[in-house]
Amino acid sequence: MRKGQNPAKFVKEVARPQRITVAVLNYIPFLSGFYAEALDVLKVSLESMRNEPGLPFDLMVFDNGSCPEVRDYLVSEKEAGRVQYLILSEKNMGKGGAWNIILAGAPGEIVAYSDSDILYSPGWLALSVELLETFPRVGMVTARSFRTNPEYHTSTREWAAENAALEEGQFIPWETFWEFNRSLGQEEAENRNIYSETKDWQIIYQGKKAMIGASHWQFVSYKSTLAQFLPFDMDKPMGQVKQLDQRMNAAGYLRLMVTDPLVMNLSNTTDYVKGVYAAKQSAPKRAGLIKRLVQFGLVKKTLLAVYDQIFKWYYS
Repeated sequence: MRKGQNPAKFVKEVARPQRITVAVLNYIPFLSGFYAEALDVLKVSLESMRNEPGLPFDLMVFDNGSCPEVRDYLVSEKEAGRVQYLILSEKNMGKGGAWNIILAGAPGEIVAYSDSDILYSPGWLALSVELLETFPRVGMVTARSFRTNPEYHTSTREWAAENAALEEGQFIPWETFWEFNRSLGQEEAENRNIYSETKDWQIIYQGKKAMIGASHWQFVSYKSTLAQFLPFDMDKPMGQVKQLDQRMNAAGYLRLMVTDPLVMNLSNTTDYVKGVYAAKQSAPKRAGLIKRLVQFGLVKKTLLAVYDQIFKWYYS
């Protein structure tokens, strides 16, 4: 027999979620090698996210089987009230598996998805939502303009040609273009060729300007729109996430970017935040023989391939 009455029966109101859920996917299996600074990157990312985003939000973090140190940090953030929803997965479900839970389970009407290595600038969320709400049938908005594959935004260009002021040219400054691609470990000489041979598209609609393109690593979207593309059935942990970009384009949704660089890829280091890139460019070239040798193209590719294979043996 029940003893007494459940106190919850006398609660008159329940908390309502914010209209926007910022959803972060995190995976840090250990704190050495490639991931030596990954926890620091995560901390910097979450701190910058909260720095004047322009709109209120709830934060949801999905941890995809990280090491104990990272899980402990996330739990402490949850207990401190800085993370509203925390999901700790026992195993790495891959990005597709995590997306199926995050994008379906986020309580907000709008989902702002991000990888865990993103640096945010003030206003990143407000400007993204402004484009989302101004343009019709928007699939996703990324808070940074960069060169994306034109095959993934054919629908956006077709719509803009008929319904807005559409221009094509080189609207992204070289410095902004190179800043982002350098963070991905790419070479400058190759990127100068790519920059000169490719172009950008920008739209002006109802007085608002946007760049054409977007990407799966950081975007804002309506939850109802994302639901149309679930579930994701990906058989690899990475490398197949462009399915979202492709499916949205095929379905005729607009894929847009804000004109300013309001998010930045940190990758696996906080060097960008510390200003190390600038210091390295101005410092004398005094690298030792071994350091110069490992940076040689063929040697670098070979060593990275070996590292890749070792990682797969242990964690695939």
